[in-house]
Amino acid sequence: MSKIVSVHSFRGGTGKSNTTANVAALLAAEGMRVGVVDTDIQSPGIHVLFGLDDTDIGHALNDYLWGLCSIDEATIDVTTSVDPQMKGKLFLIPSSIKAGDIARVLREGYDVGLLNDGYQRLMDVLNLDVLMIDTHPGLNEETLLSIAISDALAIIMRPDQQDFQGTGVTVEVARKLGVPRLLIVVNKVPMVWSVDEVRERVERTYQADVGAVIHHSDEMMTLASSSIFVVRYPDHDVTQRLRGLALQLAG
Repeated sequence: MSKIVSVHSFRGGTGKSNTTANVAALLAAEGMRVGVVDTDIQSPGIHVLFGLDDTDIGHALNDYLWGLCSIDEATIDVTTSVDPQMKGKLFLIPSSIKAGDIARVLREGYDVGLLNDGYQRLMDVLNLDVLMIDTHPGLNEETLLSIAISDALAIIMRPDQQDFQGTGVTVEVARKLGVPRLLIVVNKVPMVWSVDEVRERVERTYQADVGAVIHHSDEMMTLASSSIFVVRYPDHDVTQRLRGLALQLAG
């Protein structure tokens, strides 16, 4: 049975899209069929991690939401571009990076209910094991829908006070929506901080499980979203921690 996994953060800049892309790649490397939907329509970017630019994107999620194409037609198979040796399959449904399309979303909006229909069709047509949703930061109607229908939710935060407060709001909302599996990921942790101490503080604060504590990585920063980190650095500590997170989210 397919699982829906949402990856969310209350604020931008937490590494949410990077986490989504890397977890998806790890699951596909294990032989799963994985779909990734970029629902951060106002500020899309996960396509860059999969090596795509605007010339590679024909139809996008925007076109589906405006009735211009089926969601199948907005799907791109990125398996071989990520890793030719990948055992499973990896699909991306990108959002448009055209300024006019983003402006239209801000001006006109879209029928959020179509997202749920699209998710279900993707899981059926692509025979997915896991559908991952890269959400828009903060809480809006689209994000609430994605969280509500998810089997698992990863909330990405940095260890600073602004993220601590915003994450608390997201955790409370997720609990009210009845998400079956909630994991917090503490990202970009300074190397001088103890993983165990960070984990204990976060779990005590939110009374929630921590899926991973990930230290700041110079290699991640140097890579600068030019490719998938776990493929480039398969033995890195960050990769090992993301692999553990992936297995928890996929069950």
